[in-house]
Amino acid sequence: MSKVAVIGAGSWGTALAIVLADNGCEVAMYARRQELVDEINQQHTNTRYLPDITLPENIVAYSSYSQVLKGAEYVLIVLPTAAIRPALREMIKELNHRPLIIHSSKGLEPDTHKRVSEMIAEEVPESKRRGLVVLSGPSHAEEVSRRSPTTVVVAGSDLKQAEEVQDLFINQHFRVYTNTDMLGVEIGGALKNIIALGAGLSDGLGYGDNAKAALMTRGLTEIARLGVQMGAHPLTFAGLAGVGDLIVTCTSRHSRNWRCGYAIGQGKPLDEVLASMGMVVEGVRTTKAAYQISQAWQVEMPITAELHHVLFKGKPPRQAVDDLMGRGRTHEMESRFFEDLNRYISET
Repeated sequence: MSKVAVIGAGSWGTALAIVLADNGCEVAMYARRQELVDEINQQHTNTRYLPDITLPENIVAYSSYSQVLKGAEYVLIVLPTAAIRPALREMIKELNHRPLIIHSSKGLEPDTHKRVSEMIAEEVPESKRRGLVVLSGPSHAEEVSRRSPTTVVVAGSDLKQAEEVQDLFINQHFRVYTNTDMLGVEIGGALKNIIALGAGLSDGLGYGDNAKAALMTRGLTEIARLGVQMGAHPLTFAGLAGVGDLIVTCTSRHSRNWRCGYAIGQGKPLDEVLASMGMVVEGVRTTKAAYQISQAWQVEMPITAELHHVLFKGKPPRQAVDDLMGRGRTHEMESRFFEDLNRYISET
Protein backbone atom coordinates (compact mmCIF):
# COMPACT_ATOMS: atom_id res chain seq x y z
CA MET A 1 0.00 0.00 0.00
CA SER A 2 1.63 3.24 -1.21
CA LYS A 3 1.73 6.30 1.01
CA VAL A 4 0.89 9.53 -0.80
CA ALA A 5 1.33 12.97 0.74
CA VAL A 6 -1.27 15.40 -0.64
CA ILE A 7 -0.22 19.02 -0.20
CA GLY A 8 -3.37 21.12 -0.39
CA ALA A 9 -6.79 20.42 1.10
CA GLY A 10 -8.94 22.47 -1.26
CA SER A 11 -11.59 20.96 -3.50
CA TRP A 12 -9.21 19.52 -6.11
CA GLY A 13 -6.67 18.20 -3.61
CA THR A 14 -9.46 16.54 -1.64
CA ALA A 15 -11.02 15.03 -4.78
CA LEU A 16 -7.68 13.52 -5.84
CA ALA A 17 -7.17 12.24 -2.31
CA ILE A 18 -10.48 10.39 -2.65
CA VAL A 19 -9.29 8.75 -5.88
CA LEU A 20 -6.07 7.64 -4.20
CA ALA A 21 -7.89 6.39 -1.11
CA ASP A 22 -10.31 4.41 -3.29
CA ASN A 23 -7.27 2.76 -4.85
CA GLY A 24 -6.06 1.60 -1.45
CA CYS A 25 -3.36 4.20 -0.84
CA GLU A 26 -2.49 5.53 2.57
CA VAL A 27 -3.26 9.22 2.08
CA ALA A 28 -1.74 11.90 4.31
CA MET A 29 -3.20 15.31 3.53
CA TYR A 30 -1.64 18.62 4.57
CA ALA A 31 -4.08 21.33 5.67
CA ARG A 32 -2.87 24.63 7.08
CA ARG A 33 -5.90 25.23 9.34
CA GLN A 34 -6.16 22.99 12.39
CA GLU A 35 -9.98 23.16 12.33
CA LEU A 36 -9.97 21.61 8.86
CA VAL A 37 -7.55 18.91 10.00
CA ASP A 38 -9.90 18.06 12.86
CA GLU A 39 -12.94 18.00 10.57
CA ILE A 40 -11.29 15.64 8.09
CA ASN A 41 -10.04 13.28 10.80
CA GLN A 42 -13.10 13.28 13.04
CA GLN A 43 -16.04 13.81 10.69
CA HIS A 44 -14.47 12.64 7.40
CA THR A 45 -15.77 15.70 5.57
CA ASN A 46 -14.45 18.89 3.99
CA THR A 47 -17.65 20.89 3.93
CA ARG A 48 -16.15 24.21 2.84
CA TYR A 49 -14.79 22.83 -0.41
CA LEU A 50 -16.81 19.64 -1.07
CA PRO A 51 -20.12 19.77 0.80
CA ASP A 52 -22.16 16.57 1.10
CA ILE A 53 -19.13 14.34 0.39
CA THR A 54 -17.97 11.70 2.89
CA LEU A 55 -14.23 11.08 2.75
CA PRO A 56 -12.73 7.58 2.98
CA GLU A 57 -11.27 6.78 6.38
CA ASN A 58 -7.81 6.14 4.92
CA ILE A 59 -7.43 9.88 4.35
CA VAL A 60 -5.74 11.37 7.41
CA ALA A 61 -4.99 15.08 7.69
CA TYR A 62 -2.11 16.85 9.42
CA SER A 63 -1.02 20.45 9.89
CA SER A 64 2.66 19.43 10.00
CA TYR A 65 4.81 18.83 6.93
CA SER A 66 7.02 16.41 8.86
CA GLN A 67 4.06 14.14 9.61
CA VAL A 68 2.60 14.36 6.11
CA LEU A 69 5.87 13.70 4.30
CA LYS A 70 7.21 10.95 6.56
CA GLY A 71 7.59 7.76 4.50
CA ALA A 72 5.67 9.14 1.52
CA GLU A 73 6.63 7.50 -1.78
CA TYR A 74 4.70 10.15 -3.70
CA VAL A 75 4.06 13.82 -3.02
CA LEU A 76 1.05 15.33 -4.79
CA ILE A 77 1.06 19.14 -4.88
CA VAL A 78 -2.35 20.74 -5.42
CA LEU A 79 -1.92 24.40 -4.51
CA PRO A 80 -2.59 27.78 -6.12
CA THR A 81 0.50 28.87 -8.02
CA ALA A 82 1.06 31.81 -5.66
CA ALA A 83 1.36 29.40 -2.71
CA ILE A 84 3.68 26.85 -4.32
CA ARG A 85 7.12 28.39 -3.73
CA PRO A 86 6.50 29.25 -0.04
CA ALA A 87 5.14 25.75 0.58
CA LEU A 88 8.06 24.04 -1.14
CA ARG A 89 10.58 26.03 0.89
CA GLU A 90 8.97 24.72 4.06
CA MET A 91 8.56 21.18 2.74
CA ILE A 92 12.19 20.62 1.77
CA LYS A 93 13.24 21.20 5.37
CA GLU A 94 11.34 18.01 6.24
CA LEU A 95 12.07 16.02 3.09
CA ASN A 96 14.68 13.42 3.98
CA HIS A 97 14.12 11.02 1.08
CA ARG A 98 13.43 11.18 -2.68
CA PRO A 99 9.72 10.79 -3.44
CA LEU A 100 8.22 11.09 -6.91
CA ILE A 101 6.60 14.53 -7.05
CA ILE A 102 3.29 14.95 -8.87
CA HIS A 103 1.62 18.29 -9.34
CA SER A 104 -1.90 19.11 -10.46
CA SER A 105 -1.83 22.91 -10.26
CA LYS A 106 -2.83 24.83 -13.39
CA GLY A 107 -1.20 28.19 -13.80
CA LEU A 108 1.84 30.27 -14.69
CA GLU A 109 3.94 32.54 -12.51
CA PRO A 110 3.79 36.22 -13.49
CA ASP A 111 7.08 38.03 -14.07
CA THR A 112 9.20 34.83 -14.09
CA HIS A 113 6.86 33.18 -16.66
CA LYS A 114 7.62 29.81 -15.06
CA ARG A 115 5.45 26.74 -15.37
CA VAL A 116 4.66 24.87 -12.14
CA SER A 117 7.12 22.08 -12.92
CA GLU A 118 9.86 24.67 -13.41
CA MET A 119 9.01 26.27 -10.08
CA ILE A 120 9.22 22.88 -8.36
CA ALA A 121 12.51 22.04 -10.09
CA GLU A 122 13.99 25.33 -8.87
CA GLU A 123 12.86 24.89 -5.27
CA VAL A 124 13.36 21.13 -4.76
CA PRO A 125 16.87 19.86 -5.61
CA GLU A 126 17.24 16.55 -7.42
CA SER A 127 18.73 15.08 -4.25
CA LYS A 128 15.28 15.38 -2.68
CA ARG A 129 13.13 14.07 -5.56
CA ARG A 130 13.37 11.14 -7.95
CA GLY A 131 11.16 12.63 -10.63
CA LEU A 132 8.43 15.07 -11.56
CA VAL A 133 5.07 14.37 -13.24
CA VAL A 134 2.05 16.59 -13.98
CA LEU A 135 -1.62 15.51 -13.85
CA SER A 136 -4.09 17.57 -15.87
CA GLY A 137 -7.25 17.36 -17.95
CA PRO A 138 -11.01 18.06 -17.87
CA SER A 139 -11.85 17.29 -14.27
CA HIS A 140 -14.10 19.25 -11.93
CA ALA A 141 -13.45 18.33 -8.32
CA GLU A 142 -17.17 18.16 -7.54
CA GLU A 143 -17.70 15.40 -10.11
CA VAL A 144 -14.52 13.48 -9.31
CA SER A 145 -15.48 13.41 -5.62
CA ARG A 146 -18.83 11.86 -6.61
CA ARG A 147 -16.98 9.29 -8.71
CA SER A 148 -18.47 10.49 -11.99
CA PRO A 149 -16.58 9.18 -15.05
CA THR A 150 -13.51 11.37 -15.58
CA THR A 151 -10.50 11.14 -17.87
CA VAL A 152 -7.18 12.91 -17.34
CA VAL A 153 -3.61 12.82 -18.61
CA VAL A 154 -0.31 12.46 -16.74
CA ALA A 155 2.84 13.79 -18.37
CA GLY A 156 6.51 13.55 -17.58
CA SER A 157 9.80 13.54 -19.44
CA ASP A 158 10.30 9.98 -18.14
CA LEU A 159 7.52 7.81 -19.60
CA LYS A 160 8.02 5.08 -16.99
CA GLN A 161 7.39 7.57 -14.22
CA ALA A 162 4.28 8.82 -15.99
CA GLU A 163 3.06 5.21 -16.25
CA GLU A 164 3.80 4.73 -12.55
CA VAL A 165 1.53 7.68 -11.74
CA GLN A 166 -1.03 6.35 -14.22
CA ASP A 167 -1.17 3.10 -12.25
CA LEU A 168 -1.42 5.01 -8.97
CA PHE A 169 -4.57 6.91 -10.00
CA ILE A 170 -6.42 4.85 -12.58
CA ASN A 171 -9.65 3.08 -11.62
CA GLN A 172 -13.10 2.41 -13.05
CA HIS A 173 -14.21 6.00 -12.45
CA PHE A 174 -10.95 7.83 -13.14
CA ARG A 175 -9.26 6.91 -16.41
CA VAL A 176 -5.69 8.12 -16.92
CA TYR A 177 -3.67 8.45 -20.15
CA THR A 178 0.05 9.21 -20.46
CA ASN A 179 1.95 11.83 -22.43
CA THR A 180 5.63 12.84 -22.56
CA ASP A 181 4.91 16.47 -23.47
CA MET A 182 4.98 18.04 -20.01
CA LEU A 183 5.39 21.54 -21.44
CA GLY A 184 2.31 21.25 -23.66
CA VAL A 185 0.17 19.69 -20.93
CA GLU A 186 1.06 22.47 -18.50
CA ILE A 187 0.53 25.25 -21.05
CA GLY A 188 -2.86 23.83 -22.07
CA GLY A 189 -3.96 23.44 -18.46
CA ALA A 190 -2.90 26.96 -17.55
CA LEU A 191 -4.09 28.95 -20.54
CA LYS A 192 -7.55 27.39 -20.77
CA ASN A 193 -8.36 29.30 -17.57
CA ILE A 194 -7.92 32.56 -19.49
CA ILE A 195 -10.36 31.48 -22.18
CA ALA A 196 -12.81 30.32 -19.49
CA LEU A 197 -12.72 33.82 -18.02
CA GLY A 198 -13.58 35.11 -21.47
CA ALA A 199 -16.39 32.60 -21.89
CA GLY A 200 -17.91 33.66 -18.60
CA LEU A 201 -17.54 37.30 -19.52
CA SER A 202 -19.29 36.66 -22.83
CA ASP A 203 -22.18 34.95 -21.04
CA GLY A 204 -22.32 37.75 -18.48
CA LEU A 205 -22.68 40.28 -21.29
CA GLY A 206 -25.63 38.30 -22.60
CA TYR A 207 -24.03 37.05 -25.79
CA GLY A 208 -25.11 33.66 -27.08
CA ASP A 209 -23.69 30.30 -28.07
CA ASN A 210 -22.22 31.64 -31.31
CA ALA A 211 -19.99 34.03 -29.40
CA LYS A 212 -18.84 31.37 -26.94
CA ALA A 213 -18.10 28.85 -29.69
CA ALA A 214 -15.99 31.44 -31.48
CA LEU A 215 -14.19 32.38 -28.30
CA MET A 216 -13.36 28.76 -27.43
CA THR A 217 -12.21 27.90 -30.95
CA ARG A 218 -10.02 30.96 -31.40
CA GLY A 219 -8.89 30.63 -27.80
CA LEU A 220 -7.60 27.15 -28.52
CA THR A 221 -5.72 28.60 -31.48
CA GLU A 222 -4.03 31.09 -29.16
CA ILE A 223 -3.11 28.37 -26.68
CA ALA A 224 -1.63 26.19 -29.40
CA ARG A 225 0.11 29.14 -31.07
CA LEU A 226 2.02 30.02 -27.91
CA GLY A 227 2.57 26.41 -26.85
CA VAL A 228 4.08 25.36 -30.16
CA GLN A 229 6.29 28.46 -30.21
CA MET A 230 7.60 27.43 -26.77
CA GLY A 231 8.33 23.89 -27.97
CA ALA A 232 5.18 21.88 -27.19
CA HIS A 233 3.85 19.11 -29.43
CA PRO A 234 0.91 20.41 -31.50
CA LEU A 235 -1.21 17.30 -30.93
CA THR A 236 -1.19 17.85 -27.18
CA PHE A 237 -3.65 20.72 -27.68
CA ALA A 238 -6.08 18.40 -29.47
CA GLY A 239 -6.10 16.15 -26.39
CA LEU A 240 -7.33 16.11 -22.81
CA ALA A 241 -5.09 18.92 -21.56
CA GLY A 242 -6.02 21.10 -24.53
CA VAL A 243 -9.47 21.00 -26.10
CA GLY A 244 -10.82 18.64 -23.39
CA ASP A 245 -9.98 20.91 -20.49
CA LEU A 246 -11.04 23.96 -22.50
CA ILE A 247 -14.54 22.55 -23.09
CA VAL A 248 -15.24 21.65 -19.48
CA THR A 249 -13.88 24.90 -18.05
CA CYS A 250 -15.69 27.17 -20.50
CA THR A 251 -19.09 25.51 -20.29
CA SER A 252 -19.62 24.56 -16.65
CA ARG A 253 -20.84 26.57 -13.69
CA HIS A 254 -18.47 24.47 -11.56
CA SER A 255 -15.67 26.54 -13.12
CA ARG A 256 -14.42 29.35 -10.88
CA ASN A 257 -12.90 31.07 -13.89
CA TRP A 258 -16.21 31.02 -15.77
CA ARG A 259 -18.05 32.34 -12.71
CA CYS A 260 -15.51 35.12 -12.26
CA GLY A 261 -15.77 36.15 -15.90
CA TYR A 262 -19.57 36.02 -15.75
CA ALA A 263 -19.66 38.41 -12.79
CA ILE A 264 -17.27 40.81 -14.51
CA GLY A 265 -19.43 40.69 -17.63
CA GLN A 266 -22.36 41.74 -15.47
CA GLY A 267 -20.45 44.82 -14.39
CA LYS A 268 -18.97 43.81 -11.04
CA PRO A 269 -15.41 45.01 -10.21
CA LEU A 270 -12.66 42.39 -10.21
CA ASP A 271 -11.67 42.94 -6.56
CA GLU A 272 -15.28 42.50 -5.43
CA VAL A 273 -15.67 39.33 -7.50
CA LEU A 274 -12.48 37.75 -6.17
CA ALA A 275 -13.40 38.59 -2.58
CA SER A 276 -16.80 36.96 -2.98
CA MET A 277 -15.47 33.76 -4.57
CA GLY A 278 -13.75 32.44 -1.45
CA MET A 279 -11.33 30.41 -3.59
CA VAL A 280 -8.44 31.28 -5.89
CA VAL A 281 -9.35 32.14 -9.49
CA GLU A 282 -6.16 30.99 -11.18
CA GLY A 283 -7.02 32.47 -14.57
CA VAL A 284 -6.63 36.05 -13.31
CA ARG A 285 -3.00 35.55 -12.34
CA THR A 286 -2.36 33.45 -15.45
CA THR A 287 -3.76 36.16 -17.72
CA LYS A 288 -1.05 38.53 -16.52
CA ALA A 289 1.67 35.90 -17.00
CA ALA A 290 0.44 34.81 -20.45
CA TYR A 291 0.19 38.41 -21.64
CA GLN A 292 3.77 39.01 -20.52
CA ILE A 293 4.93 35.82 -22.25
CA SER A 294 3.14 36.70 -25.48
CA GLN A 295 4.92 40.06 -25.50
CA ALA A 296 8.30 38.48 -24.77
CA TRP A 297 7.88 35.77 -27.41
CA GLN A 298 6.15 38.13 -29.86
CA VAL A 299 3.20 35.76 -30.23
CA GLU A 300 -0.15 37.24 -31.20
CA MET A 301 -2.79 36.46 -28.55
CA PRO A 302 -5.64 38.96 -29.05
CA ILE A 303 -8.13 37.33 -26.66
CA THR A 304 -5.55 37.17 -23.90
CA ALA A 305 -4.55 40.78 -24.57
CA GLU A 306 -8.12 42.08 -24.37
CA LEU A 307 -8.79 40.15 -21.15
CA HIS A 308 -5.59 41.57 -19.71
CA HIS A 309 -6.82 45.07 -20.51
CA VAL A 310 -10.22 44.35 -18.92
CA LEU A 311 -8.75 42.84 -15.75
CA PHE A 312 -5.80 45.13 -15.16
CA LYS A 313 -6.34 48.29 -17.22
CA GLY A 314 -10.00 48.98 -16.54
CA LYS A 315 -11.17 48.48 -20.12
CA PRO A 316 -14.96 48.01 -20.41
CA PRO A 317 -15.76 44.38 -21.32
CA ARG A 318 -18.11 45.32 -24.16
CA GLN A 319 -15.43 47.55 -25.71
CA ALA A 320 -12.98 44.64 -25.53
CA VAL A 321 -15.42 42.44 -27.47
CA ASP A 322 -15.99 45.19 -30.04
CA ASP A 323 -12.24 45.54 -30.54
CA LEU A 324 -11.83 41.79 -31.00
CA MET A 325 -14.60 41.69 -33.60
CA GLY A 326 -13.21 44.74 -35.40
CA ARG A 327 -9.73 43.36 -35.97
CA GLY A 328 -8.35 43.15 -39.50
CA ARG A 329 -9.29 40.11 -41.55
CA THR A 330 -7.02 37.06 -41.46
CA HIS A 331 -6.84 33.40 -42.52
CA GLU A 332 -8.05 30.66 -40.18
CA MET A 333 -5.39 28.07 -41.07
CA GLU A 334 -2.10 29.40 -39.76
CA SER A 335 0.80 28.16 -41.84
CA ARG A 336 3.36 27.99 -39.02
CA PHE A 337 1.14 25.93 -36.75
CA PHE A 338 0.12 23.47 -39.46
CA GLU A 339 3.69 23.10 -40.69
CA ASP A 340 4.71 22.11 -37.16
CA LEU A 341 1.71 19.79 -36.86
CA ASN A 342 2.43 18.04 -40.16
CA ARG A 343 6.10 17.67 -39.30
CA TYR A 344 5.24 16.17 -35.91
CA ILE A 345 2.78 13.70 -37.47
CA SER A 346 5.34 12.61 -40.09
CA GLU A 347 8.01 12.13 -37.41
CA THR A 348 5.77 9.92 -35.28
